Amino acid sequence: MTSPVWHPFTQHGLNEPIPHVVRAQGATLHLADGSTLIDAISSWWVTTHGHCHPRIAAAIAQQASQLDQLIFAAYTHEPAEEVARGLIAMAPRADGQPALAHVFYSDSGSTAVEVALKMALGYWHNLALDGLAEARSRILVLDHSYHGDTIGTMSIGERGVYNAAWQPLLFDVGTIPFPAPGHEQACLAALAAACAEKPAAFIVEPLLLGAGGMLLYSPDILREMAAICRRHDVLFIADEVMTGWGRTGTLFACEQAGVVPDIMAVAKGITGGAIPLAATLATAPIFDAHLSTDRARLFYHSSSYTANAIACAAAAANLAIWREEDVLGRIATLADGIATRLGILAAHPAFANPRQLGTIAAIDLVAADAGYLSDLAPRLRAFFLERGLLLRPLGNTIYLMPPYCLDADQLDRLFAALAEAGDSFGMQP
Repeated sequence: MTSPVWHPFTQHGLNEPIPHVVRAQGATLHLADGSTLIDAISSWWVTTHGHCHPRIAAAIAQQASQLDQLIFAAYTHEPAEEVARGLIAMAPRADGQPALAHVFYSDSGSTAVEVALKMALGYWHNLALDGLAEARSRILVLDHSYHGDTIGTMSIGERGVYNAAWQPLLFDVGTIPFPAPGHEQACLAALAAACAEKPAAFIVEPLLLGAGGMLLYSPDILREMAAICRRHDVLFIADEVMTGWGRTGTLFACEQAGVVPDIMAVAKGITGGAIPLAATLATAPIFDAHLSTDRARLFYHSSSYTANAIACAAAAANLAIWREEDVLGRIATLADGIATRLGILAAHPAFANPRQLGTIAAIDLVAADAGYLSDLAPRLRAFFLERGLLLRPLGNTIYLMPPYCLDADQLDRLFAALAEAGDSFGMQP
């Protein structure tokens, strides 16, 4: 029987197999046919501590029997209050003190970034209304960025086949060249010149561009980009949707540069990957620019499920895990294991450009058909699926982003399969 489900990022006309997963535990997915898969990409970068973590699952069950959903416009509940306090305490700090002072909830990474953009534009709009600044509306972005699939986030992301159909809906942005090795100063000079034109904000994926190809840049460059924005009074937005929750080796990537953004978007791992939730954190000046006795100047954004109580309970359990358990220790152990194996794989002649940041690793397969829409990526997906692995290469870039519970035997299986893929698909010298 043909399924009526329309899957994301799936070309149903190719009739590729769609595995039916019935349960999950840790880093393992159990399929309806009795087979298993190692979830090597955390089910699209969301699962941190492992699937069906008992503390998070128990919090969801308990909350579901107490309060499931509540309108969040002018109402509140304790799970949302608890998570907001926890996020502010854990977020990047200025001189040891909390700097991000307010939390706005949404339900996905894309919407968290949409909220960030609306906050930034609303900030300048309201300052202009009060005669405190000129109105600003231009957004600056890094080349090769990806921030989501809603209209605003597509507008600030890389343009290409994946958003060509919606070009009439997208707004214009200023694009800053990516600080690739040897081109860092060109990036910084371009940013300084663009900031001199008084844009509203500059948004980055800190330290690592994900969907753009797992591209890395240094904390020093991130620090300097933030400093340039400060000098020109341009809001600095950190999209920590993917880089947050330990993926880069620290709780948030901005910590490695000592950067405190004006606005920070978080999602994915906020609930440990168990249930959708997102948050956008802002400094007091951003909030205060919207604070008024005039109801026409309130922040106009919401969704029906804003701060869903069950999702917030899951997030509260996740934050407790971070406070009470040695999560960073597990991350360091996993990162070390990845580094050792990646170093060995790097000697394989079919691979190039090995790179790693925390528990995220990527390597490029040297192949003739290396483009994003080539047949290589789907052939690699099928190859890994046959070997019990969930991997989704980006063109010829094969990356790992596993949950932190992945063990040494599972890592060995992953890297053995990567080496085999090099033998089977790579261009040999």
